[in-house]
Amino acid sequence: MRSTQRRVGVVVVAAGLAAVLAGCSSSGGGSGASASASGSGSSSGGDKVTTLRLGFFPNLTHAPALIGLQEGLFKKALKPLTVTVTPTAFNAGPDAITALFAGSLDITYIGPNPTINAYVQSQGQAVRVIAGAATAGAALVVRPTIASPADLKGKTLATPQLGNTQDVALRYWLKQQGLTTTTEGGGDVSIKPQSNAEGLAAYASGSVDGAWVPQPWVAEYVKAGAKVLVDEKTLWPGGKFVTTNILVRTEFLQQHPDVVEAFLAGHLAALEEITKDPKAAQTAVNASLQALTGNSMEAEVLTAAWADVSFTYDPLRATLEESAKHAIDVGLLDQGEIDSAGGLGGLYDLAPLNAALKVAGLPAVAS
Repeated sequence: MRSTQRRVGVVVVAAGLAAVLAGCSSSGGGSGASASASGSGSSSGGDKVTTLRLGFFPNLTHAPALIGLQEGLFKKALKPLTVTVTPTAFNAGPDAITALFAGSLDITYIGPNPTINAYVQSQGQAVRVIAGAATAGAALVVRPTIASPADLKGKTLATPQLGNTQDVALRYWLKQQGLTTTTEGGGDVSIKPQSNAEGLAAYASGSVDGAWVPQPWVAEYVKAGAKVLVDEKTLWPGGKFVTTNILVRTEFLQQHPDVVEAFLAGHLAALEEITKDPKAAQTAVNASLQALTGNSMEAEVLTAAWADVSFTYDPLRATLEESAKHAIDVGLLDQGEIDSAGGLGGLYDLAPLNAALKVAGLPAVAS
């Protein structure tokens, strides 16, 4: 029997997942468990949704979400539908997936590996990727005395959460270097998943020797005296790999495609602001972080982190599929479960994105 630890990434109350599956498999416009939890039903016949519950992480790789919230771009896009936005911040993907499965979240910015796990655990039913958001912006940062992979043997490293995107990246890279890890923190290199803020504090106290983290935490570690040992973009062809995509509950997408398309219009507006005026976008990100979390980035950290991330509506599908192979290789995902979910072919629904792109006069993304 496969160990549940070999399927790490999404930890869900069974009843919550069952409710999601029941809602996804139901036909017609009646409200399912998740819909009733949000006060929403079918756009064509049930109660009209009044609030879109949006998840994000206080990371630079989620800048479109931060800008969209701070600048009121989501609010503006959803106003014609009389829908408001309620944001919730998460430390890492598995927690956001738990909220999606529990029906307390509708759409979230999230990394590829929790996305894959959610899709697989729900037998391909509960979630769909509807857009990309960011590429690159992740690295392995270590103490200056660590000069090579061999120097990591016997060391302790942090990741944001067991089974999250950076956790998988670190375990896969270490395996490629001939170094072992376990989900319990054993092996040649001990991995201790913890929140990004806790990991940085642990580095300062000497409890960990580095971490594989997203921006701006890479820049925060460097400011604290660490160095970059591996910039993840050097491991991918062309330096591009999906760091953040946008995930929606399938039930919400089916019941409220107009709301999803309007939200994506706000997302595209945020990406346009990033392209048009990067300095103003950085200011908006910092203001959003301050308003939503009570913390903001120092100017030098923000500048360094921003240069390391690119933003795009393209979900970079091929790189997510490659990430799935990495998770399988390190034992955090099972190929049989992917096969049982019908493969990853049904994970994407880019029709709402392409509709929003057409309105914006932008080229479509191949589905």
